[in-house]
Amino acid sequence: MAPMASMAQQAPLTHPAAYLARRAATALAAAVVLGAAAAPAAYADAPSASPKKLPDGLYGTTDPKFDGVWRQSLALLAQDTVGVRPAASAVHWLAGQQCADGSFTAFRAEPGKTCDAKTMRDTNQTAAAVQALAALGGHGDAVQKAVGWLKSVQNDDGGWSSMPGSASDANSTSVVIGALAAAGEKPRSVTSKKGGKTPYDGLLTFQLGCDAKEGERGAFTFQLKGAAPNADATAAAATGALGKGFVVAPAGERANTPVKPLTCKDGEGEKSGEPGRAAAGGDAYLVAQLDKNGQHLLSAMPGAEKQPDVGNTADAVVALAAGGHGAAAAKPLKWLEKNAADWAKQSGPAAYAQLVLAAHATGTDPRSFGGTDLVAKLNATGPKPAAAQKKDSEDAAKDGGGIGLWWVIGVGLAIGAGIGFLLSSRKKNQL
Repeated sequence: MAPMASMAQQAPLTHPAAYLARRAATALAAAVVLGAAAAPAAYADAPSASPKKLPDGLYGTTDPKFDGVWRQSLALLAQDTVGVRPAASAVHWLAGQQCADGSFTAFRAEPGKTCDAKTMRDTNQTAAAVQALAALGGHGDAVQKAVGWLKSVQNDDGGWSSMPGSASDANSTSVVIGALAAAGEKPRSVTSKKGGKTPYDGLLTFQLGCDAKEGERGAFTFQLKGAAPNADATAAAATGALGKGFVVAPAGERANTPVKPLTCKDGEGEKSGEPGRAAAGGDAYLVAQLDKNGQHLLSAMPGAEKQPDVGNTADAVVALAAGGHGAAAAKPLKWLEKNAADWAKQSGPAAYAQLVLAAHATGTDPRSFGGTDLVAKLNATGPKPAAAQKKDSEDAAKDGGGIGLWWVIGVGLAIGAGIGFLLSSRKKNQL
């Protein structure tokens, strides 16, 4: 991850750079307030020097030092989700970033060089890569090695931090849950060596219960107990608690479950450690914040002027869709359709990918998103895709073009538990 100073200078609030910055800032602020441990080591230095020339196959034009693997993973995953077969060079670049022990860091300028003790291995980058490679297929060994590494750095509380050796946080734990599900693991069966805690045990420790203020109940904090509610952590945790990741399959019209806030009629009874109920409480907090701010969430950067956080709003849409709250998700989705185009253009491939995944989760056409073809915009940020949907070739034929060789890729991420935002059909099995 990035140093605080460097990350704060990156303006657009999006995955991954500002998403990671937002988390770093939150962790640091909490540490200062509580006089506790400093921010995780993940935020200390860059994983590799900035490249003089961007590698072939990489998405985006900005320095990949802090987010190369993350943005590449989201871009490939979003393309796959909507039926676009990425360029072989793009997939090769991502797979080539893996260390021999299965882990990934944000960026390796020399992938042929062996990872050593100074290589800053990162659970977030690793979990994102797992979800992408698992969805694309053909990388079973790489996926299993990465999952094995993730299991090896699980904390005693059942959760994960971005960097091994630091305290667990809600966001990192959530993205790893998604990776486990994408790889065909049952998150509940992955337990810590000490105490036998599951990822859900770790995740739910960050939820605010009946001892919190009324407007904060159900929200998740980023990391430290006693910290303020964090919408970014809440969106991630509400999705992760359902055993889902980046890809959430649209549930259609049947998914219109009313949002149920966390109540405290029976003391702590509502916070009973049940992941599904915890997710519902988090969703209710998100809806309250969205309603309060005009159907978008606000940035959480300490000391910064309040501004719409487009990336976090997209995450909230996915979380609400994952929980079956279609009507609640529709409102911020409309806001995104009206306001997200310029943000995505400025922020790059990860931002376009977030919007594609939000559209997918709600059953919205990402090729006609508020007048923007998100898929085309995403494709343009990297190497030309190998193939696209069959529908595209049919449209070309209608326009007088020849019928080329197109592939129909309908691989829905079986994130029955995770950011792999796996197929909802696997939900019960993953939980």
